[in-house]
Amino acid sequence: MPTIARRPAAQHERDRLQARRLRAAELFAIGVRQTEVARRLGVSRQSVHLWHQRWQAAGTDGLRSQGPTGPAPRLSDVQLRQVEQALLRGAGSNGFVGELWTLDRIATVIQRLTGVRHHPAHIWALLHHRLGWTVQRPKRRAAERDQDAIDQWVRERWPRIKQTPNGAEPAWSSSTRARLA
Repeated sequence: MPTIARRPAAQHERDRLQARRLRAAELFAIGVRQTEVARRLGVSRQSVHLWHQRWQAAGTDGLRSQGPTGPAPRLSDVQLRQVEQALLRGAGSNGFVGELWTLDRIATVIQRLTGVRHHPAHIWALLHHRLGWTVQRPKRRAAERDQDAIDQWVRERWPRIKQTPNGAEPAWSSSTRARLA
């Protein structure tokens, strides 16, 4: 499974802003004045002036997005795919007792596989934003649960228990609203 962009909303915003700058480049190319470009695109004249300088110096390529800002991710896409494959194999096959994944366990797996140490609080950002994973909560059920016996009880005994004695009407507690028939 390929990893998703680090922050999809931020990537969408970068694409939107780049499209606006490229539209400005088109307008510069046909000779539209900077003040008119600012008015049409709904941006400040100062921004358009900077765009125009970059456009004159480097052409349309000077107005393209430089990519995400901030530090590069500590895990490459290849390493992240490695970690994801290990997680998909299950907690038991990674040396843990039981099949429940916790952020601490995932941090341990990441450190074992890649040598990169992440704080457990950051692990959720990796799982959610880069892998697209969501929270999965296990159903809490007793190991001794007998679903067939439960279904039989609900089918046979529950109707007798829930009926009112002697065919009486169930009590009505509202003093302001009449019972609907």
